[in-house]
Amino acid sequence: MQKNILVTGGAGYVGSHVIVSLLERGYGAVSVDNFRNASPEVYGRLRELSGKDFAAAGADACDAEAMARVMRTHDIGAVIHCAGYKSVPESIQKPLEYYENNLGSTIALCKAMRETGVTRLVFSSSATVYGESKVLPYTEEHPTGNCASPYGMSKVMNERILTDAAAAYPGWGVVLLRYFNPIGAHPSGRIGDAPGGVPGNIMPYLLKVATGKLPVLPITGGDYDTPDGTGLRDYLHICDLAEGHVAALQYLETFTGTETVNLGTGRATSVREIVRAMEKAIGKPLPTEIKPRRPGDIAEMRADPAKAKRLLGWEARRSLDEMCADSWRWASRNPAG
Repeated sequence: MQKNILVTGGAGYVGSHVIVSLLERGYGAVSVDNFRNASPEVYGRLRELSGKDFAAAGADACDAEAMARVMRTHDIGAVIHCAGYKSVPESIQKPLEYYENNLGSTIALCKAMRETGVTRLVFSSSATVYGESKVLPYTEEHPTGNCASPYGMSKVMNERILTDAAAAYPGWGVVLLRYFNPIGAHPSGRIGDAPGGVPGNIMPYLLKVATGKLPVLPITGGDYDTPDGTGLRDYLHICDLAEGHVAALQYLETFTGTETVNLGTGRATSVREIVRAMEKAIGKPLPTEIKPRRPGDIAEMRADPAKAKRLLGWEARRSLDEMCADSWRWASRNPAG
C-alpha cells in the first residue's frame, strides 16, 4: 500500500502509538481526532519521536461527509479505526452515548469508504465481546454477545456492521483486532495514556495514586475464584499492540473478506500482581483497598494469541516489568498528562 493510512482517534492512547509504528515502518499517516479525550499537543511529540511529518484533521469520525473529504484530500488507502469511547463502567452509566458514538463512527467511516473507494480497514475491537467463559484461554471461536457492558456490546455490533459491509462490497478487507488489556507507554516517556477524570482502567488509576492525585487504588473484588482473590487479565504492552495493527495492515494487502484476531500475551496477571510490579517500578508501596465487585467485571480473561502469530506473524514481546517501567516513566515525566 503506497497511499496514506487514516487513523481515527490518532491523538488518543492507542491511535498515537499506532501512528508512531506506521511512521517508523515507512507508511504515510493521517490522523483524525475531535480531542474530546486527547490533546493536540501529542502531534508534536509524534513528529519528534518518529522524525517524520504527517497530516492531521480536527474532525469527528461520526461525520461521514467530513471523513470522505479527508479520504479524498489525503489519498487514503486504508483506515485504522481507533476512535471510540472505551470505559466499561462509564458505558453502564451512559449506554445511549456509547452506542451513538461507537456505532455512529463506524457507520460514517463505512459510508465514506464506500463513497471514496477505500476498501481496507483495521478495527479496534475488544476482548469484552466474549463475555465470561469457563473455557480458557479465549480463542477467536469463543461465542460473542454475552457481554457484561454496553461498551462490549457496541464492539459486537461494530464487528457485525463491518462483517456485513465486507460481504456486501466487492474487494473490501477487514481485520477485527480483539484487544485484551493494553497498558504501558512509549519507552521515551513522551506519549502514554492520559484519560480525563477518574480512570476506569487499572493502570491510569495506579499512576494517579503513585503521583498523589488519588489517595488509594480500589481493588474492585477480592473474592474471585482466582489464586489471590483478585481479577486476572491478559495485559500487553501498548507498543506490542500498535505493532499488531501494522501487521494487520500488511495482511490486508492480499486479503479480502473479514478476519478476527486476538491480540494478547496468553498470560494472566492478577490485580495484586500488577500492583506489586508497579511498586517495583516506582520504588515505593502503593495504598490499596478492597471494594465490592463492579458491574460488568468478570474473574479472568486470557487470550489464545496463536492465530495472530500464524496469520499476522505477530506476537507480544515486552514483559510486565517493561509495561510498568514505561508507564511510570510516562506518568512521572508528564504529571499533567
